[in-house]
Amino acid sequence: MSNAIKNQVVVHFRDGTLQKGYTHDFTPLNDSFHLALEDGSGEIKEIGITQLKAIFFVKSFDGNRSYVEKKFFEQVDQSRFRGLKIRVVFNDGEILRGISLGYSDKKNGFFLIPVDPDCNNDRIFVVSEACKDIKVGEIAQV
Repeated sequence: MSNAIKNQVVVHFRDGTLQKGYTHDFTPLNDSFHLALEDGSGEIKEIGITQLKAIFFVKSFDGNRSYVEKKFFEQVDQSRFRGLKIRVVFNDGEILRGISLGYSDKKNGFFLIPVDPDCNNDRIFVVSEACKDIKVGEIAQV
């Protein structure tokens, strides 16, 4: 992966599995990207977006298991928010709330910045087809 910027990601598949690694070529405009596994094997996989639930761009692969993530807008200082408030309910029942600058129901997915700035996720690319429900605006706070 040469000198390109490597993003640390945890890839969540629709079948419930996940893989951790690095990507330097993910863009929402492409149907796939490459994932260099973090296990040190040197293996690089091509991942198709249609297989995915979401891609979590993380600060660390380990996270902080003792940290209790804030899940609701009213739990944090909302003055830093710029963009649309979004609530996503995935097909598997997981619920995420955050802010999006690029949400459109016409796109295959969108980036979500989590409610909690101190959580392990910098941003999340949500695959629209993996969602049961998406609410935008004030209704996303519920």
